[in-house]
Amino acid sequence: MKQTSGFSNRAEMFTFKRWGGKAYSLFSAIKKPVRIGVLLTVYTTVAEPEFVFAQTDSTKVNMEYDLDEVEVSAQRAPVAFSQVARIVSVISREEIEAAPVQSIQELLEYALSIDVRQRGVHGVQADISVRGGSFDQTLILLNGINISDPQTGHHALNLPVSFKNIQRIEILEGPAARVFGPNAFSGAINIITSSEGNSSLKFDVSAGQHQLADLNVSGNLSSGAWTQFAAFNRMSSDGYIDNTDFKTWNAFYQTSLNTKPGKLDFQVGRTNKAFGANGFYSAAYPNQFEATKTTFASVKFESGTKIHLTPSVYWRRHQDRFELFRSEPSTWPAFYKGHNYHLTDVFGSNLNAWFSSRLGKTAFGAEIRTENVWSNVLGEILTTPIAVPGESGQFFTKSYSRTIISYFAEHSVYLERFTFSGGAMTNWISDLGFGWNIYPGIDASYAISEQLKIYASASSSLRMPTFTDLFYSGATNLGNPDLKPEKSVNYEGGLKLNLKGFTGHAGVYYRKGKDLIDWVRENETDKWQTKNLTRINTTGIEFSGNIFPEKIWNTRIFLTKLGVNYAYVNLDKGGNNFFSNYVLDNLKHKLDVEVNHRIWKNVTGSWRVSYQDRNGMRTKTEAYDPFWLVNARVVWKTQSTEIYATAANLFDTTYFDLGTLQQPGRWISIGISHQIRFR
Repeated sequence: MKQTSGFSNRAEMFTFKRWGGKAYSLFSAIKKPVRIGVLLTVYTTVAEPEFVFAQTDSTKVNMEYDLDEVEVSAQRAPVAFSQVARIVSVISREEIEAAPVQSIQELLEYALSIDVRQRGVHGVQADISVRGGSFDQTLILLNGINISDPQTGHHALNLPVSFKNIQRIEILEGPAARVFGPNAFSGAINIITSSEGNSSLKFDVSAGQHQLADLNVSGNLSSGAWTQFAAFNRMSSDGYIDNTDFKTWNAFYQTSLNTKPGKLDFQVGRTNKAFGANGFYSAAYPNQFEATKTTFASVKFESGTKIHLTPSVYWRRHQDRFELFRSEPSTWPAFYKGHNYHLTDVFGSNLNAWFSSRLGKTAFGAEIRTENVWSNVLGEILTTPIAVPGESGQFFTKSYSRTIISYFAEHSVYLERFTFSGGAMTNWISDLGFGWNIYPGIDASYAISEQLKIYASASSSLRMPTFTDLFYSGATNLGNPDLKPEKSVNYEGGLKLNLKGFTGHAGVYYRKGKDLIDWVRENETDKWQTKNLTRINTTGIEFSGNIFPEKIWNTRIFLTKLGVNYAYVNLDKGGNNFFSNYVLDNLKHKLDVEVNHRIWKNVTGSWRVSYQDRNGMRTKTEAYDPFWLVNARVVWKTQSTEIYATAANLFDTTYFDLGTLQQPGRWISIGISHQIRFR
């Protein structure tokens, strides 16, 4: 995967931020009924074209499309890659199509410093973390809009769009609270589904072992300034072992309209999942089952020439039914009183603005986000129970809400060889008695030559406890409503190298964590309980390199790409004496090798070889064993048609990366994709 340093699409360049709001109970903390209309008042006040700040934006570049030199938004304001002191991995559409994978989770397995622990395969459920963080510390965005779930990070990748409709994935490595707000604690992943712009209709059908069936239909419609994209996907399997079957579907619609005042973007989607959850949350009960429904919608407007403004609003609803026993009530043990039901509603609104001057670029913005949960196990007791939508005779008996308000400011300076960016976020959380806190950060880089650049950054970050952290109690767990937010101070440095036919970087980072949240226990007989740990420090080393032989020798040859990623992470818990369920159960060594090559005429092949060595214990007495995995894919491709075969875990390796849940052995699938272009 090619290493760049930002989020490289103008349509998304302002959307890696959030400002949330809703009309009912949103502003209870400030005792005023504020509605989204306030945004329009602010917007029209500052958007007048006669405003000052008329200097030319000297940082813009006009050149052929290249991920190394496009405008990016790893900062609050977009900037050319060559001026940014950040590490961002960009997975292009071409790389997605070539990769021997069937889901976003599997694709991210091969990204630098990403740890993916699949609970359910083929996009059913996975825990994803960056640079040794936990699965709750990674911020997930869809087309730049925050889709994270306040209930738990287990649902972070419940996306309303298929893996096969994704145009690009951008991974920001390292914390960035001053840029993206709370919960971008260890990294952020932006999933982009932008329309290709041409009117077309595409069908993709695949099938494989374990009764795998995958159908995807999508289409683009372009008419002048108006583009539309719609997609539908359905996937199912009987499962690779007992109680790992699944049925999922999703539908997605996205439209963009360019007008004289600016660009309007709208997206809406729905995904339903039902799956056997063999040992997902407790090895003692392998017959678990879960069903989820996720609905998401957002609208944003991008305008301005002298002062650039992007207001946006969004809504995400997630409903979850969890069954500890996938059986009739007559077979339940005496302690089990019934299934868990949860519904979360998230409303958000944000405004980001930036302008250029002779002194550089200045950005500012604000966000308001309200998070709400109704449940029969999470939250505080309701006066009157509320019926669970779609579930006969079931009621929510508990509820909880909180509001998060953040303000941002940043200034960036660009000289011939030196760049500097500094800023801060100030944040207030309604429910934690935390007051207002400031999280600053700075980035700097120096170009030793056109090919070599050194960079360094320092920043602080936070992550709020999820509703599960605060309230979930069961047969083996105890929640803790007195949890404080996680905090960290982070330092990073390294170098980037960009030669003809070769890109790469090497870096080190150090994260000093305080009040990190984990499920812990002092003795094996105790219940797991959420606590703020006194101190957890993280040290990491990263190396990444990609060779493109055809660019080096300017000729067509067998090998088209060779990529190598290596990441090392070490966590130091200090003098704490406890068993950790998540925070210290991290991936210590990770090596990924990518090989793409030609076979014959229109036939190509790709290989991914991965080595993983994990800290922690998968059982009370057994540590995780390191393992090697090999995935392969062969594709015959013309301008409109692809026929492909994929072999996951080619050598049928037996391995575990999440407790006692055995991961799939060899899984072969074949498929065909055909696109009809109308013009």
